[in-house]
Amino acid sequence: MSKPDLKPGEAPCEVSDLEPVAPDVPKVVEFREVKKTYTTPGKPDFTSIEGVTFAVEDIPGVGEFIPILGPSGCGKSTVLRIIAGLPPHFPQTSGEVLVKNIPVSHPGPDRGMVFQDYANFPHLTVQDNVALGLDFADRPEKERRELSLEWIAKVGLDPKRDARKYPHELSGGMNQRVAIARTLIMQPRIILMDEPFGALDPVTRHRMQDLLVNLWRELEATVFFVTHDVAEAVFLGERIYIMSRSPGHILHQLRVTPPDAPSMETQKEKSFQDSVNAVKALLDPLED
Repeated sequence: MSKPDLKPGEAPCEVSDLEPVAPDVPKVVEFREVKKTYTTPGKPDFTSIEGVTFAVEDIPGVGEFIPILGPSGCGKSTVLRIIAGLPPHFPQTSGEVLVKNIPVSHPGPDRGMVFQDYANFPHLTVQDNVALGLDFADRPEKERRELSLEWIAKVGLDPKRDARKYPHELSGGMNQRVAIARTLIMQPRIILMDEPFGALDPVTRHRMQDLLVNLWRELEATVFFVTHDVAEAVFLGERIYIMSRSPGHILHQLRVTPPDAPSMETQKEKSFQDSVNAVKALLDPLED
């Protein structure tokens, strides 16, 4: 794999080859030569991803934040949905996908998904939307009520003011907070986020990034985060995957420094902008 002229200690982020994780090291997610081809009657087959291989170590008490960047149509969302076990993207056409060293066979409570379009149920209140997963898990009513109110507060909403509202009464940012609470209330080991802040205005987006960092550190979960926003990826990530053009595979991984200041403040710093420019230098040739 070709590399730009970046060296550890001389650049804001480190570009490195994808090094295999040792066989005896537990992994939270592993892809082995994964390919996905979609077949539609009357149309040519379309291969979204091919040869996708990576492994994320399973370290107790630590979760890694991994943004995924790449040109449109390269299969970023396909990777997330295969991890989640969601058809029609799942199952993969070939290759192996393992979560905690077990082949993925269906969706499960250990994996939570957050979409760009919120996916809140319009006929349910904020509290009922947040508690939905607990309902399916047959948790006691008192526990559902208390936990849902707790998570409404954790995502920055007011339980007294907002719990009885319906999605149509909320702004886009508030709706996304509800969607995040509904996913994280189940405390999944793996959080899958597909451009969750893509439709938000810049100020709300910064606030949501700060919120997500705090919740991620609290839950100690592994997060895969698809985005087209390079600054967002650099702010949120510890390791960034950059995918090739379709059929997508992972071209580069980058190590970046996790945030230690709020998003809006961090993104004004020169060192941060240098990191963004270094990542863009890898992405720009893929968009031609």
